Amino acid sequence: MNGLSLFRAGLWAVVALLAGAVAVAALVLFYAPVGPVSGEGPFGTPFALVDQNGAAITEADLKGTPSAVFFGFTHCPEVCPTTLYELAGHQKRLKEEGKDLRLVFVTVDPERDTPEILKDYVSAVGPDITAVTGAPDKIAAMLRGWGVYSAKVGDGPDYSMDHTATTFLLDADGALAGTLAYGEKSDTARAKLDRLVGL
Repeated sequence: MNGLSLFRAGLWAVVALLAGAVAVAALVLFYAPVGPVSGEGPFGTPFALVDQNGAAITEADLKGTPSAVFFGFTHCPEVCPTTLYELAGHQKRLKEEGKDLRLVFVTVDPERDTPEILKDYVSAVGPDITAVTGAPDKIAAMLRGWGVYSAKVGDGPDYSMDHTATTFLLDADGALAGTLAYGEKSDTARAKLDRLVGL
């Protein structure tokens, strides 16, 4: 291989590396939370959506009481119902101990998850769960602002949704205080939630 060929090969290698770096940076920017990450004020970005009763809900409603916020969808076969059931159990326990925890379920599937459907879904799990939906573009904006991944899987009416399974823990000021992973040990989750509400 002569000098010119080596130079061209090296140049193409540099171009490939730069293209990869740009692609990674674009993905990080797209999925990273736009708002403060923690301790700097309300988490995420402003939003204007509706709850399961059709009432308006914004980021301001996530202040005043510590919150556990989970993103999912009503057709979810396992992750969402399991997570909500576990969170509702913690919420009930904390209430019995004199502490309030707001539990919020935000759909990543607004095309199917209307307020009426969400109301039936969360009421079957617990009486004190706030469910959130809205126009698809507004839900998409909230997901980006919170760094939540969501993607449609399959076609037709029985499609599924791939999504972030993290529960976000917000303090009474709406700032990020921690997270719960899907399947996190019950004792660990309990300790985090107790700390969140000040037990």
